[in-house]
Amino acid sequence: MRIFSILSALILIGCGKEGDTQKNSPARTSDRPLAPTFSLKVLDGCTVTSENLKGKVVILDFWATWCPPCRAEVPSFLELYERYKDKGLRIVGIALDSEDRVRGFIKKFGVDYPVGVDRGGEIARKFGGVRGIPTTFILDKEGRVYRKYVGYREKSVFERDIKRLLEE
Repeated sequence: MRIFSILSALILIGCGKEGDTQKNSPARTSDRPLAPTFSLKVLDGCTVTSENLKGKVVILDFWATWCPPCRAEVPSFLELYERYKDKGLRIVGIALDSEDRVRGFIKKFGVDYPVGVDRGGEIARKFGGVRGIPTTFILDKEGRVYRKYVGYREKSVFERDIKRLLEE
């Protein structure tokens, strides 16, 4: 029973901080790696591409409806999107889940940023694989990876990154 409790706690916090590049993020944009190119058909029928996100600060969130830490981050993303979308922030939800579940979730919770399903995990593979969810990439205006977070993060963590990148 104790092992089950420990495993449950790890799942709820997103399995630790593996892949957290917060402390190691290069200050100079030229030292940041370019994010892979991708194209994602979102649930409203449009297509979001890495190319049409250039010039924006981007949060790419790999998540699933059945993941408690993923679900816990959604309200923060909704607040951040509302606050910063007119200043150049874009949030894209990349679900590793079934389309039906995702449609129901975004309707129930009023998710108004683009969300699509990564069928077959192609986009996740381009980003080096997603070993735990949520996994969130923060991209600068040039389409370079500023940070990668594995596991749940407080809204303040994302907001700090957003503010810094919007000022660049």
